[in-house]
Amino acid sequence: MLLAAPTLQSNFNPTPAMKVHPLIFEPIFKPRIWGGRKLQSLLSKRLPEGAAIGESWEIADLEDDSSVVAQGPAKGTTIRELVQEWGTELVGRAPLSADRFPLLIKFLDATETLSIQVHPDEATARRLGGRVRAKHEAWYVIDAEENGFIYRGLRPGADLASLRQAVEQGRVETVLNRLSARKGHAYFLPAGTIHALGAGVVVAEVQTPSDVTYRLHDWKRIDPSTGSPRPLHLDQAMSCISTEPVPAQAEDPRHVGSVWTSITSLIRCDSFVIERVRMVDGVVQPIPYQEMMIWIMLEGHGSLECADLSEPILFGQGDTVLLPAGLRDGRVQTLDNCMWLEVSVPIKSSLTGFDRPTRASLNEPDAASSRFVPLSVPDRPEPS
Repeated sequence: MLLAAPTLQSNFNPTPAMKVHPLIFEPIFKPRIWGGRKLQSLLSKRLPEGAAIGESWEIADLEDDSSVVAQGPAKGTTIRELVQEWGTELVGRAPLSADRFPLLIKFLDATETLSIQVHPDEATARRLGGRVRAKHEAWYVIDAEENGFIYRGLRPGADLASLRQAVEQGRVETVLNRLSARKGHAYFLPAGTIHALGAGVVVAEVQTPSDVTYRLHDWKRIDPSTGSPRPLHLDQAMSCISTEPVPAQAEDPRHVGSVWTSITSLIRCDSFVIERVRMVDGVVQPIPYQEMMIWIMLEGHGSLECADLSEPILFGQGDTVLLPAGLRDGRVQTLDNCMWLEVSVPIKSSLTGFDRPTRASLNEPDAASSRFVPLSVPDRPEPS
């Protein structure tokens, strides 16, 4: 018996004149007192003149920020409108978050160390409601200066009492776990994890759609817009900080490769999966997904085609591409060597609870190794 796929609660009513197609959005630049200008030099972002930009929001569907499509038939349309209009044709079986797009994608440039902070967990979100939603996130390090670092979690032996005392005495960093920020590495930050991005580090951030942050310490910085320190939220933060270590299985890198493509698994959790994909130049191949996929472009350029699209969608370094679940006859062409982060939302299987054979017992390769099979690679020898 066929099992019906979960239905998405939305106002799905596709417009005949605008079929689903790949989407790239205008960045939403966020000036921050700790920001800089590296997103321009590292990711080809056209930053506002003279502004210290700390964040570039690439895909956002929040109460005060909704990304706008930059090119193609949907140009000028917000993601909020597309979620409502395209429904499951956009997000597939990925569950919405409070009726909104399930992920928030950003780039961050930390010229100074960010505040020591924590994001609400599920229990806090249920207790407070409104705009307070659980916020799970992950960082992929695009660039880091020598001695670049992040704070994540408490040092062994530290507890909430010692943390609070350290905050009140102005020595909070003495009880925090400090990790080297290594270029090309990813770090998972589940809700409730005390953390901070260190100075000189640029990251791509994947998170659940929430913009609620509780600050414990802000390095005595003065906000130039007010002439006063930024607000702290010690009591709110202490109420949701977790002392549990980050699950090791969330950061279990695995790598598969072929002549044209390599795929490295970086982060896996209930809210999102992040993999790094490298593809050589000159590849033309079908887009194989059956669910929504996001590409965060770190290197290279290419083009995307699909059914009902009269002109290709061009993408390049610094773009974030949203590939809808309902994309038909999609095809990607790389115009030079490309590298991107591939982000998806895990879909709960209707077969959960049933025993399934392992890959080893079936003597099969990792499924990722066969995802990309080039249709053509000009002037390249056949693999031996």
